[in-house]
Amino acid sequence: MPLGAASLRQLAPHAVAELTEAAQKILADAGGSTARPELLRRVAQAAADLDETILHACRPVDTDDGLFVLRGLTVDDTDIGPTPASWATADDTAAEWDVLLLLLATVMGRPIAWEGQQDGRFVHNIVPAPGHEQEQTGASSTVLLSPHTEDAFHPGRAHLLMLGCLRNHDAVATTAASIRKVRLTEDDIAQLSRPVLPILPDDAYTEAQGFAGPPPKIPTLWQSPDGPTLRYDPAYTPLDDAPADHRAAYDRLTAELERVSVAVSLEPGDVLVVDNDLVVHGRVPFRARYDGTDRWLKRASVRVPGRRSRPSAEADEHGYGQAALVADV
Repeated sequence: MPLGAASLRQLAPHAVAELTEAAQKILADAGGSTARPELLRRVAQAAADLDETILHACRPVDTDDGLFVLRGLTVDDTDIGPTPASWATADDTAAEWDVLLLLLATVMGRPIAWEGQQDGRFVHNIVPAPGHEQEQTGASSTVLLSPHTEDAFHPGRAHLLMLGCLRNHDAVATTAASIRKVRLTEDDIAQLSRPVLPILPDDAYTEAQGFAGPPPKIPTLWQSPDGPTLRYDPAYTPLDDAPADHRAAYDRLTAELERVSVAVSLEPGDVLVVDNDLVVHGRVPFRARYDGTDRWLKRASVRVPGRRSRPSAEADEHGYGQAALVADV
């Protein structure tokens, strides 16, 4: 996807220097560990003092594309070390980038984590892992990661998804498609606005998959004050249980999202910010080498306080027993 002025936000050199220096100081004060409880408090203090140009670059998504790329941060391919073999072995590898993402996330809202995913960390490592090539999770590689809303099964999912690129030698593309770009009939919109099917927890949440409560049926589309919004994850939606007319409308939505999909090949140092209520994202297939040079992203999730973009009925969902950890910023 060629990034135009609306979707590419270039950080000025002085802003990059300020963010980098802040991240390095926070990490040094925490003894090099992002697991220290006081780290989030230090991040919040530093974020409150960042330059106005950084705050402007982190302003809300303001186009129907539903995303933007922050560019200007740098990555030393040697200093970050080899791509981890899995998230479980990453620990504090390239921890400075964890802090950088948390600083940006705190400017945009409140970072969140999940008790049941990647040990409750607020920044996740997204790397290909042996044995997971065919899964519909971030650890996969050889299959298309189907377009989806991040953590679509949960009412407390992020409003914003951030993907920071540390390594991408093979130019593996992230796909993105905005609901504001599709064309659907009034009948299709009416069908998909009804709570007909649930979205089940994905394979990254094994504990949630064993939850005993009945799956809540939810709408795929709804109207927010700013326009159409969606909650979509076909890989974990039991579409065979839907009436024929609903399934047909869902299939037309899928085709439209494919039609308007763009491919964003992130460069090291890029941070992709996706509005999780407007955009479904995925990833093209690639063949992992498992030699320390594979694609490596850092992921952070953000809730935006006071945002009113979701149906009120979501407040009654059980979230399959999963609890979100919200940074107190």
